[in-house]
Amino acid sequence: MSEAREKLQARLGYTFRNAALLDCALTHPSFIPEHPGTESNQRLEFLGDAVLQLVLTETLFQLFPTDREGPLSRRRATLANGPFLAQLARDLGLDPALQLGTSEESTGGRQRASALGDALEAVIGAVFLDSDFAIARRVVLGLYGDLPVRLATVGDGDNPKGRLQERIQPLHGNDALRYEVVATDGADHARAYEVVVRLLDRDLGRGRGTSKKLAEEAAAREALRALTENNPA
Repeated sequence: MSEAREKLQARLGYTFRNAALLDCALTHPSFIPEHPGTESNQRLEFLGDAVLQLVLTETLFQLFPTDREGPLSRRRATLANGPFLAQLARDLGLDPALQLGTSEESTGGRQRASALGDALEAVIGAVFLDSDFAIARRVVLGLYGDLPVRLATVGDGDNPKGRLQERIQPLHGNDALRYEVVATDGADHARAYEVVVRLLDRDLGRGRGTSKKLAEEAAAREALRALTENNPA
């Protein structure tokens, strides 16, 4: 567990001065009944949600100076919805660092989107308490990377496979994309899939998820991100 937390801090680009804050941020409520005297991450989640919303609001306000409230709100909601936060948490390697109760662990809680999204918000809250808003802002924006690129790969409806198909079809036809499961791991109740999306014989993107559908969507997002960053013709 300590190794997972060290890796998590390395990927965050932030090392906690008060390790107890990170401990608390990674403690799922199911852990508490089996470990009296510990505190769950729910309060930190409440704080982290507010910090995240403010960082995204401020950044989107600056990035899109001509947008009205509606489009800005939709963009913020897209970047802060539960499944998207859960994917950020997986990308960060947060899941192996979670502290879960026995029952929650045995029923696949470590890969549950709600647990991962909540824990990510709690980590953001913990960073804020351990440092200040400027550092928390840097950490949050580091998670997202280039926001315009991220938004281009997600879109308001978050249908990455559909958007990738729309992008590829005019040049290569309807059947050029192929999704292939290249790896599976984990117990039956917590299966994880790794999928590659290919354009003809070229790998476009790779993604992981707790179902084939989620893994395919993650691969499509990665493909869209690569295509956007490379500015293809």
